[in-house]
Amino acid sequence: MRIRVRRTGGFAGIERCAEVDTSGRPDAGEWQALAEKAMSAGRGRPSVGVPDGFNYEITVDGRTVYAADPRLSEEQRQLISRVLKEGA
Repeated sequence: MRIRVRRTGGFAGIERCAEVDTSGRPDAGEWQALAEKAMSAGRGRPSVGVPDGFNYEITVDGRTVYAADPRLSEEQRQLISRVLKEGA
């Protein structure tokens, strides 16, 4: 499973993007469960956030959903954090 997160917006407007490939990882099942929950809470088009808040594009195996601060589900928050931290 390929998980990609693109973060835009924020006070400085700096874009950040990272991707994780879970194939062959011992924790792939954990990633998959988290990704499925995060995707189910996402929107089909970019959502309006708050001024200076972050907007997120989450793509899992070619399917994309959108989310924005401060209305992230807990699973979206966890997935975004992990991908931006561990991804390349």
